[in-house]
This record gives sequence, C-alpha cells and structure tokens, in this order.
Amino acid sequence: MFKHLRPLVFFPTFLILVGALILSLVDLEQFTAVTSALNSKVLELFSWLFSLGSFYLLILIGLTYFSKLGDIRIGGENSTPRVTKPRWFMIVLCTTLAVGVLFWTTAEPIYHLNAPPESFGIEPGSPNAILFAFSAMFLHWGPTPYAIYCVPALIFALAFYNQKMPFSISSSLRPVFGKVLTKRVSDIIDALALYSLVVGMASSLGTGALTLLGGVSQFLDLERNALTLGIFIALIVATFVFSAASGLNKGIARLSKANFWMLLALFAFVLTFGPTVYMLSIGAEGLGAYLQNFFRLSLFTGQAANDPWPQWWSAFYWAVWFAWAPITAMFLGKIGRGYTVKEFIQMNLIFPSLFILLWVSVFAGTAVYLDTTTNGSLYTVLNNGGIEQLLYHIMDQLPLSGVTSLFLVLVAFISYVTAADSSTDAIGDLCTKGFTSESDEGTALPIKILWGLLIGLVAWIMVSTVGIDGVKQLSNLGGLPATLIILACSLTLIRWLRNPSEISR
Repeated sequence: MFKHLRPLVFFPTFLILVGALILSLVDLEQFTAVTSALNSKVLELFSWLFSLGSFYLLILIGLTYFSKLGDIRIGGENSTPRVTKPRWFMIVLCTTLAVGVLFWTTAEPIYHLNAPPESFGIEPGSPNAILFAFSAMFLHWGPTPYAIYCVPALIFALAFYNQKMPFSISSSLRPVFGKVLTKRVSDIIDALALYSLVVGMASSLGTGALTLLGGVSQFLDLERNALTLGIFIALIVATFVFSAASGLNKGIARLSKANFWMLLALFAFVLTFGPTVYMLSIGAEGLGAYLQNFFRLSLFTGQAANDPWPQWWSAFYWAVWFAWAPITAMFLGKIGRGYTVKEFIQMNLIFPSLFILLWVSVFAGTAVYLDTTTNGSLYTVLNNGGIEQLLYHIMDQLPLSGVTSLFLVLVAFISYVTAADSSTDAIGDLCTKGFTSESDEGTALPIKILWGLLIGLVAWIMVSTVGIDGVKQLSNLGGLPATLIILACSLTLIRWLRNPSEISR
C-alpha cells in the first residue's frame, strides 16, 4: 500500500485528525472552546467571501453554459462515456444530496418560519415568514450550492481528461499558476482539500448515526451511548467502504440507482398523501419570492444591521459546501468523460437543481403546513427532539406511519452511504501516486479502506465526547482554505472562456 502512497497528502491530514482526537480526550473543555472560537472568527471575518464567492461561481457557470466552451467534449471528440446519462444523473444527484436533504428540508424551513432575520422586519409565523422560509430553502439547496460543485468539477474534468494532467486538485490550477505549482506545493493543496473533506465526512457520519439511531429507537428501546453509536457508525462505514471498493460501475452506480428510486418513492408518497394542493401552490409562490429576492439573499452578510442570521445559515452552508467541493468535484469530474461541457452543466447543476426545487416544495411545504395549522407544534418538536426526530414526527401524521418510518430509516442509511462512497473513492485516488484516467481503480483500494476506518473512528470518538457540534466546527474550519482553492481554480475557467482553443479537443 505505502509504495503507492503520496505521503505529503496523506500524513498531514492523518496527523491533524489524530492530534484533534488526543486533545479532545485530554482536555475536552479547552478543545471545544478553541474550535468554537476559531469557527466563530472564520464566519465573522469571511462571511462576505463565502457569499460573494458562491454567487460569483453561479454567474460564472451560467456564462460557461452559453459560451463556445459548451461544445467541447470531455476527453476529446472520440471519447466514450464512462456511464449512461440516466445512471450519471442518479450518481450525481445521490452523491451530492446525502442524508441532509431528508432531514434539513423539513427542519430548516421551520426555523426560518419561526425565527426569520431580525433586520428584515418579518413577523415570525406570518405569511411573509412563510415566503421567506421558501426563499431561503431554494437559496441554500438550489442552483448556488450546485455551482460550488460544478465549477471545480468541470475544470478538473477538462484538465484530467483533455489535458492529461495528474489526478490532483492542483491540475485545475496549473493552466494559470503553472510556474509556482511545484510538486510540494501541489501536495500541500491536495492535503488541504483532503482535510476539508475528511472532517466534513466525519461530521456527516456522526449526524447520520444520530439520525439512524433516532429512527431505529422508535421501534427498539435503544439508549444513545458510545456503544450504540459505534455500532451504527461501524455498519455505515463497512457499507460505504465495500461500495467504494467495488468500483464506479458496480458499488457506487448500483447504490445510487437504489437510492434514487427510494427517494422517488418517498417523494411520491408525501406528494400523494400530504397537503398536495398547498405544497404545490406554496412551492410556486415560494419560487417567485426566491427569484424576486435572489440578489439580496445571495449577498446578505448582515453587516448593515449587525444581524447574525447569515452567519448562522447562509455563510455556514457555503462554508460546508466549499469544504466538500474540491474532492467531490474530482469525483464528479471523473465520471463526466464522454459528454460535452454543456451536458456536464446540465447534469451537475440544472437537473439536480430542478429536482431539489420540487423536493423542497413537497417536504418543506408539508412541514410548514403542519406547523402553521397546529399552532407551532413542529417547532416544539424541533426544539425538544432535534432535527433527527422531526421528519419521523411528520411521517407519523401521514398514513402507514409505521411502514414509512421504517422505510425512512433505510433511505437515510442508503443516502449517507451513497454520498460517502463517492468521496471515499476520490480520496483513495487522490492519495495514490500516478493515478491517471487509464489507471486500475484497485490500486487505491487499501487507502480507501484505511480512510474509511479512520473517518469512522473520528466520527465515533468525536460524537461520543465532543458532540456533533464540535465535529461540525472542525469541518467548517476546512471551508476557508477550500474556498480559496476553488476561487483560484475558477481563474482557469475564465482563461479557457477567453481562449477555448487551449483545451485539446
């Protein structure tokens, strides 16, 4: 295994994580205080960068779609697709949504409904608060976050396949910063990206374990402790490592297909048995409010009125999306061979955004309807039981609640595993020397297994000691270096837009 390892990429993140674990065990209070302070300072100083950067990437990818670059085929004119279009869409959708789309699309609108930004002068629970909730949901889950993934993914795909550059984040920077990208600098950039994703995966894994434990505890009398959390985390890790080890067209593609149809079944059930007319109507009206307030919400930092809402929500979201973006982009770029740039943007931004707009309309619409017609009962559940209990509570209000709650546990499990296996796949390739577009995926298998085990260990210890908030703060700290990397990569796309002939067809 070690003869294929890139040591300067692997060991810095490995040692940081081990150091964080030791510090948390030695002095938990001090560790939490330091990470919390650093996290607050990053959001305080760089909220403007996260907001402006995400808005800029959305504009940039829009310009790319209608440019001459749109007709260039990834991998060259004679390249063949690695996956079919339907399978491609399923993989992109399911590996980017993860488990968050299930639980946050019902919990988040309830927060916005009952606690909108003070500086907007919106009365909590009012019709304006409902429209604001949908505007915020479409902003946080729609085209903007997908642009954060799509821009670096497209750049990497063209650099990797068309220009035959190494499987490295620095390949996306080389057309602009080629002279300063020594081997050591490239390794440092990859190590920063690796840290951002690995800690983000540990945070997400901890959240996933808590969510699954909350669901299963409705059927079995399970106590939340280190043992039960460890069992759930071990089950998740074993599944996504096995899937990633099976390769793209076996484990990841098959799991994505199963995940997609399960999500679609859940969507159809809630659409049919929920408040159908209300959710469709409020979704359409909410979309109008989002479009009307798009520029204000996208660039809202709260500075004028000293309003902390953007740091709690939008800037926090952008930091998390940016933290996952560099390595997620490598996976998305890896599976885009054989299609044009325009098709790539359709599959990685337009189609997923349309899906999520419908999903938010149905699930957020159901949550808002139940909360407003039951005098804020969902807000009470959210505050007392947490986000992992809210969706199960909503499903209890619909027919066949026992069956659907059990199905929801299974969907949540598959959703997290689907997202994690793609990231583990990219991590293994990134840490492997000499990985190219023709490389055998089995070369990185031992490294994928090692990272899967390490991520599981970090998630288990952190969620059992520091709690999920501590892990999330570590994850957010990776958002700043990842943002700088992505924005630097975007200069390559601007260069290619001005001179498309630089890309080999």
